Amino acid sequence: MRGASRAGGSGGGADRGLDAALAAEHAAVYAYGVLAARTTGRPRSAMTTAYNAHRARRDQLRTMIIAAGGAPAEPKAVYELPITPSSAAQAVELAVLVERGVTGAYLELAASADPALRKMAALVMQECVVRSYSLRPEIEAFPGMPPRTAPGPTATPAVTPAATPAVTPSQ
Repeated sequence: MRGASRAGGSGGGADRGLDAALAAEHAAVYAYGVLAARTTGRPRSAMTTAYNAHRARRDQLRTMIIAAGGAPAEPKAVYELPITPSSAAQAVELAVLVERGVTGAYLELAASADPALRKMAALVMQECVVRSYSLRPEIEAFPGMPPRTAPGPTATPAVTPAATPAVTPSQ
């Protein structure tokens, strides 16, 4: 496990997936704490609800890691936020970024050989997408996946007289 010791564990994919999910939940709890402190009214209520949801998920992951014989990574004291929200629009932007990040962190667990982990990951990703959509109603093509770069225009080869075969009439 990244950042955790395993008693006789193999450090396999599920372990890394749990670590990645826990790290994302730690960051989400931090970000939503900042967001709840910087918003009022309905946005603050939404941020507090999201904070509580991510905190509960974080605690669930910690319990799972400990039950598997691991030592869960502790949160950082401070996380660098991509946006320091000073308006409601910026708060929504940061919250959407947080939800997309958490969704992406659960992708590895969605590919786990353990059906229970796959189910949990799928449900968490669904919760994140719904929460993000409730804040800003737009959906990525495949939530959690890195954005595809749009292919640029391709040049159509020009047909030149030298490249065109000569057609000769049959005699």
